[in-house]
Amino acid sequence: MNTKKSRFRPGAVVKAALWGFNVFARVLVIVIIAYPFAWMILTAFKPYEETVVYPPTFFPKSWVLDGLISTFKLISVGLFLKNSLVISCSILVFQFLIIIPAAYAFARCSFYFKNFLFGIVLLGFMIPQQLTFIPVYLLFSRLGILQSYLPLVLPFAANAFGIFLLRQYFMQIPEDIIEAARLDDAGELKIILKIMIPVAKTAIFTIGLLSFISSWNSYFWPLIMTTRETFRPLPIGVAMLTSAENGHAWHIMMAGNLFLVVPILTVYLIANKQIRKAFAYSGIK
Repeated sequence: MNTKKSRFRPGAVVKAALWGFNVFARVLVIVIIAYPFAWMILTAFKPYEETVVYPPTFFPKSWVLDGLISTFKLISVGLFLKNSLVISCSILVFQFLIIIPAAYAFARCSFYFKNFLFGIVLLGFMIPQQLTFIPVYLLFSRLGILQSYLPLVLPFAANAFGIFLLRQYFMQIPEDIIEAARLDDAGELKIILKIMIPVAKTAIFTIGLLSFISSWNSYFWPLIMTTRETFRPLPIGVAMLTSAENGHAWHIMMAGNLFLVVPILTVYLIANKQIRKAFAYSGIK
């Protein structure tokens, strides 16, 4: 009877070890990222007594809605949610009306000082809001429009990153397609609507999502530009839950953060594949 001798394969052992390490690293990263969100959600449903015990408990011993009820009593959740939606959606509309034609112009049109102007657009990546809020505040103050949604929308009507990303997409579209459309008497607007936007819809969707998340979570700019709750978004309302009267009522603070975080997490989990596709297609790492 012939018997085959088992051979030791170092390569297979190394591959198995690398696969195990890869799985462990991914699980570790997921746990590190997900743990704060899980803690926030579970704490929102704890009674106050469980939030101050030591050592702290991860899962609630008794599930209550005290944090959510107190949040509605302390702040106008509906008003702040409405303001956040109005501001975020208005910014999206203005950005799409501006960045799509601008990206098309920088990608496919020839005009004087094109590269210089595109360099100015890229400066938007480098100038933080903390350097510009004083002159912008003084400008809006002189115009008398501080107590409105305009100071929260107009400064973000253009998106430098959106122009850059869409320009990369538009530059990858073959010139022959655009020339064929022009031979069929298609104007620039028709080319944008019928060719550019359908091809770059993944990038447009991604820009809209990232812009919505940024404006939804904005705290510094609305805090400076507004003084009334009538126009303030949800992040400022959540920050108001921490006061000298309430102290560190963690169950209330975490309940308030649920209204702020859960919509964004839900949208991101639905759209994360579109974001990866957009960055992979444009060659951005």
